[in-house]
Amino acid sequence: MREIDAILSAYDQAQSQGLECILATVVHVEGSSYRGAGARMLIDEYGQMTGAISGGCLEGDALKKALLALDQQQNKLVTYDTSDENDAVIGAQLGCNGIIQVLFEVIDPDHSFNPIELLRITTSSPFTFTLISLFDLDKTKPQSGTVLLMDENEQLFGEVESAELQTQLIEDASESIKRQVHFFGEYKGNDETTHAFIDVITPPTHLVLVGAGNDAQSLSQMAELLGWKITIADGRPSHANNQRFGASCQVVVANPGEILASISITKNTAFVLMTHNYQYDLAVLKLLLDFEELPYIGILGPKKKFHRMLDDLKLEGIKLSESQSKKVFAPVGLQLGAETPAEIGLSILSEIQAVLADSQVQHLREIEGSIHKKDNYEFKSISL
Repeated sequence: MREIDAILSAYDQAQSQGLECILATVVHVEGSSYRGAGARMLIDEYGQMTGAISGGCLEGDALKKALLALDQQQNKLVTYDTSDENDAVIGAQLGCNGIIQVLFEVIDPDHSFNPIELLRITTSSPFTFTLISLFDLDKTKPQSGTVLLMDENEQLFGEVESAELQTQLIEDASESIKRQVHFFGEYKGNDETTHAFIDVITPPTHLVLVGAGNDAQSLSQMAELLGWKITIADGRPSHANNQRFGASCQVVVANPGEILASISITKNTAFVLMTHNYQYDLAVLKLLLDFEELPYIGILGPKKKFHRMLDDLKLEGIKLSESQSKKVFAPVGLQLGAETPAEIGLSILSEIQAVLADSQVQHLREIEGSIHKKDNYEFKSISL
């Protein structure tokens, strides 16, 4: 389950019990940290926590700050400096060496566009969204909080008090969606300064497993832990059914020509062909080649199987273009020394993650500098 989905579920449960809640969000990081900007945690009035803003080192103090904000019914911005090894609040010798800004927001259930409801909108749409949180590094001033959501078509949910600021935020949010990167802005106008975190929220990866064998069961279970959306497609009802796969999986029983009728393909979709039926896999591959937006097609089996596929496609007058060849991964997976179904599943999911994230696969110890992409973590100063 994705962190956002877990937070929504916990919030709904708290609401059913009449409990008040706080949402804690990492809105900026300078230096190193276990979690980056956009990490979230829900805390209810009983101290139940869902999600995480660190690897565990900040959560204890964050609980205290959340309950204080709840008691005072005020949003708060808290700074954690993990580079200070003598900080008794956080704990000594964490080794993260980062300055983390965490925004604590009181959730008003009567507000239709409170931060939780804005997050909920992102889970019911295939679009990419930007979620905008406003705060002030001067902690003596009011903290506006998460106030605006915008999808890739510039449809807005919520509003900002200043029309001038909202116009500039929309412009910056559009650029963030286009570049698929977070944005941190420092907006100056009328002798006031407002800081903003523009978080890019993309739909979950949609993994389509063409084949419902035992190896697909293992792969789907692992993908479910990642919070991915999963579709199982096969022509055999004896294999493709909800008794063999989790209730959260979409199960499609159809021949190759009918499969795609019930599947929406986007830039976040990945197919793995693993029916162990050569003709079935070949038929699906031929159909998938026409979808330019599809970034990943994995084919289970040896290289000679894929070479045979290429030869058979040529007999039909089909020759893969350079762009089509780049998206086909055969044999599927990374070289991890995998042997068991679970290990092979890990190999496949790792490759999909790397491809969709456009990431170079290498040992983290070989990377100089930050292992996370932090090209735009500095506040950009903008005059209104």
